[in-house]
Amino acid sequence: MTESKKKQLRTIEEPFVALGPSGVAIRDRLKHLTPEDDKVLRLVGEHLGHLASLDLKNRCADGLDHTSDSWAARKQGLTADSSSRWAGAITKATHDQWALSRRCQLAHIQGLEAGVRTLIHRLAQPVGEKGTKRAPGGYRSKGEWFHKSRRLATLEHRLDDTRAEREAGVVHVVRGGRRLLGNRHNLEQAQLTEPQWRRRWEAERWFLAADGETGKRYGNETIRVAPDGEVSIKLPAPLAHHANAPRGRYVLACKVAFRHRGAEWRDRIGANRAVAYRVHLDVERGRWYLTASWTKPVVKTVPLESARAEGMVGVDTNADHFAAYRLDRHGNPVGDPRRFFYDLSGATDHRDAQIRHAVSQLLHWAGRCGVKAIGIENLDFTAEKTREKHGRKKRFRQLVAGIPTGKLRARLVSMAAERGLSIVAVDPAYTSIWGDQHWRKPLTSNKRKMSRHDAASVAIGRRALGYPIRRRTAPPHDDQSDRRGHRTAQAGPRDRGREGTRPPVTERAHDARSRIGEQRTREPSASNTVRDARSSGTWQQMSLLDTV
Repeated sequence: MTESKKKQLRTIEEPFVALGPSGVAIRDRLKHLTPEDDKVLRLVGEHLGHLASLDLKNRCADGLDHTSDSWAARKQGLTADSSSRWAGAITKATHDQWALSRRCQLAHIQGLEAGVRTLIHRLAQPVGEKGTKRAPGGYRSKGEWFHKSRRLATLEHRLDDTRAEREAGVVHVVRGGRRLLGNRHNLEQAQLTEPQWRRRWEAERWFLAADGETGKRYGNETIRVAPDGEVSIKLPAPLAHHANAPRGRYVLACKVAFRHRGAEWRDRIGANRAVAYRVHLDVERGRWYLTASWTKPVVKTVPLESARAEGMVGVDTNADHFAAYRLDRHGNPVGDPRRFFYDLSGATDHRDAQIRHAVSQLLHWAGRCGVKAIGIENLDFTAEKTREKHGRKKRFRQLVAGIPTGKLRARLVSMAAERGLSIVAVDPAYTSIWGDQHWRKPLTSNKRKMSRHDAASVAIGRRALGYPIRRRTAPPHDDQSDRRGHRTAQAGPRDRGREGTRPPVTERAHDARSRIGEQRTREPSASNTVRDARSSGTWQQMSLLDTV
């Protein structure tokens, strides 16, 4: 095969140490609330939620013509029905939601463009044309070609409409969530009754969140939490008659005690530093919760060489488990592969708990191994979620779309930072292919079963350590004195004869006898080596690992 016909490999990015978390969020339950407390919280949430809906409507109407003056006018209009700080929290949440919708709109356009490109390419190919590794072929039948041509027209229409909306600054936002809105038309499939759905819908549209302010008492004037756990809320002006404390405040009968990061939270509010709070209701359980959050400066990452000093744990992310393998600082696999399973089916809370549990198990094991870093692929499946990307492979499309890469990265980075572990992100290109090619068979034995994912974790770990994925073995020595030593340099891509393990002793002896016309050198013959090995019964030829 000529050089021109060889597959052109894409450029592989250098590994880097991921930045640590930039914020903290902790949560505690509001226990032992009185009926009056529950009533006041519902009234405040409903009233502020109505104001937030009106403000979002006005912001969407402004579109790209929004200015700071219009922002100030909206805030001034909300202040009369709430307070200055409530109005500031509502307008800020509105702007964040509008900006998020714009980013999602851009991602939707990119997905439509990718689908249109794929459809145009495949429709231009003859029916039944086989594809290649670099480009898909034609469709299998004329019927499929016809249906895909109709789908192309549909996608092009959607793309034109979405582009026009983006140019005009039009976004589509649903307060309460688009998924919950869709459940209204599929109550039986969602296993909900109309009253149950209505209670969830109203609770999701409530607004009970306030940003903190440094320099104010306990870091927040609107929702204030004292060091002893007392929670008080500044009531909006129309609900001030429900106040049970001076200056229009309502003090809840319960107290909170943050178990996780409680000391850090108390130190922060003791210094009057900003802390944001959010009160929300879990309708299914009938429980109120309080979430406290604050920002923190991003800690400067450790140098890459320091992260590699004690070896690495390579992790391959899959749809239902983490495949992990420990590597020493030379890039050699140590021990056996480990797998940490999780189930991403079911409700959102269940999936989130499964991810946390799997990440916790992975971090505990990495800590016991004594490594200082974890190597993981820098995954981003945004461009892979288009329906046309993988054609008929519906299960594979669902598999790719089901991996919550964003949540996985966020959870892993934040939880690893708490344990003093660094995350080294590597380019995912060819890790599964090359890992399976170079590491699966050599590491498989009668006591160790290697999967494709386990081999990929070795490839990821080696790339994170800065070593090539390809496995090389040392050549035979000149003589018993071993004066030449092991070859540690990587062989060229064409030197196929130097790959893999050495053949058994008996095969090498047979090859030595069959050579004709070769000059014999003063070295021990292969037959003597065989005889010594058979007599002792202890000599074994093992595959040597790269020890760069």
